[in-house]
Amino acid sequence: MHAVAPPRRTAALRTALLVLLAALAFGTSTGPARAAGGDVTWTVRTAANDYGQDRSSFGYAVNPGGAAEDALVVANRGTEPLSLAVYAADGFTTDMGRLDLLTEGKKSHSIGSWVQAGRKSVRIAPGKSAEIPFTVKVPRDAPPGDYVGGILTSLKQSDDTEGIAVDRRLGIRIKLRVSGALRPALAVEDVHVDYRGSAGPFARGDATVTYSLHNTGNALLSGTQKVTLTGPFGTLSTEAGRIAAPPELLPGERWKVTVPVHDVTPAFRLTAAVAVTPLVTDAAGSTTALDPVRTTAHGWAVPWALLLLLVLVLGAAAAAFVLVRRGRVRRARREEERVREAVEQALRDKASR
Repeated sequence: MHAVAPPRRTAALRTALLVLLAALAFGTSTGPARAAGGDVTWTVRTAANDYGQDRSSFGYAVNPGGAAEDALVVANRGTEPLSLAVYAADGFTTDMGRLDLLTEGKKSHSIGSWVQAGRKSVRIAPGKSAEIPFTVKVPRDAPPGDYVGGILTSLKQSDDTEGIAVDRRLGIRIKLRVSGALRPALAVEDVHVDYRGSAGPFARGDATVTYSLHNTGNALLSGTQKVTLTGPFGTLSTEAGRIAAPPELLPGERWKVTVPVHDVTPAFRLTAAVAVTPLVTDAAGSTTALDPVRTTAHGWAVPWALLLLLVLVLGAAAAAFVLVRRGRVRRARREEERVREAVEQALRDKASR
């Protein structure tokens, strides 16, 4: 049996999760990052400096061993003094396709450990703001490529009554490209085809093609996708509809894709052809399409309803053939009996004369 949390505790946990989701922002607009619901009383934005004004996020191109200096501006919009922790963290893509940052208790291994904030905490009076400088120091042995993380402000509060702790976070994304050979590469892995037929013997069915996109290079990648199903020898081709673009994957990340394909003819053996065109963005913000990555997989699409109908038809034909043959045999036997009786009668008539 599963334990059921009391309604009040369940509501509190749900509220805490909603606050966490609402409170973590990465400067996706040109204005200050804000949290929903009124629980977060501060905002964060990029500082205006030589890198630009009203930036939506931080972005740098740095040589190994080099550094970039910038600043985060935090403003207290509440009516009480505010004490916030300040830290940096590595980024990752969630199952929902959104960028998230590691929590403070989890160790960062790349950009999150390369960012050094000017202070680990800040206290801001109501209506005031504070500029927090930070430096991105790239190690000399850092491999070239793209890195994504962020700098965060955090307010942790505990609820002794409910026994939970809420971490409200606001942050801005940091995208870093370490100079060197950029090798974007994308692999399509674990392709599977699943077919579900219809009850009608002549109806088409639906198929589902699943696969994983694996960023095997050192650059951030997205892409466009195309999936086509064909029968034996390339016949009966069916193309999937519009496929949503995957999120921008960090180097090393995987993303599972599920593609429904409708009106597929059950041709016994299906071939799924997957073509993904990787898209890479350069330091200037221009997007370039790479050569498509193609792969195929096979799956069964047996028309069971049609086969059942064929079995019934063949069975009925076989039964009819047997009945017709038995009728012919009976008629032949009756004819032989009639002839035999006629011969015997003729012999009896001759003997009696």
